[in-house]
Amino acid sequence: MSRFAEKYKAEVAPALMTKFAYKSPMQIPRFDKIVINVGVGDARENAKVIDNVIDEITMIAGQKAVPTYARKSVANFKVRQGMKIGVKVTLRGERMYEFMDKLFNFALPRVRDFKGINPNAFDGRGNYSLGLKEQLIFPEVEYDKVEKIRGMDIVFVTTAGTDEEAKELLALMGAPFSK
Repeated sequence: MSRFAEKYKAEVAPALMTKFAYKSPMQIPRFDKIVINVGVGDARENAKVIDNVIDEITMIAGQKAVPTYARKSVANFKVRQGMKIGVKVTLRGERMYEFMDKLFNFALPRVRDFKGINPNAFDGRGNYSLGLKEQLIFPEVEYDKVEKIRGMDIVFVTTAGTDEEAKELLALMGAPFSK
C-alpha cells in the first residue's frame, strides 16, 4: 500500500468524518480516479506524434495510455471523424495514489514561480481539474528526448457531493492550493 493510500485511511478519512459530521463512514469522500488527458492537435499532419505522446504519458502515469478519437468531423480544424486527436489514461487504486504523491511532492514544486494550484477549479460536483503547461516537470521525462513541449489536463474525480468537501479532501492529501 502506498504512503498516500495509508495517509488517506489514517489521517484524512477521520479528519473529514469529524469536520463534516458524517453519520456513516461510507459518506466520507474519497478519490474515484484520476484522468490525464493530452490533446494532440498536430497529429493530423503526422500520425507518429501520437505514439511519442503515448510513450511520454505512459512513463509519467506508470500505466499504458490510449489514443482518443474525434467523434465528429470538423472542417475548420481539418479533423475527420475517427482520427486520433489525443491521448488519455485513467488511474485508479494504487497507481492513482502514487501519481498523486509524485504530482504534489515532485512535479508541481518544479514549476517555475509556483505559487500553488487554483482553488477555484472545481466543477460543482466535487471534481477538480488542473492544467499543466509542460510535461517536463515530471522526473521520468528526459529533456533531450522530448520533441515538443505539450500541456496536459489532470482531473481528480471524487465521490464528494460538494466542492467544499472535495477541496478539504485534496488539501488534507497535500494539494498545494494557492492562498
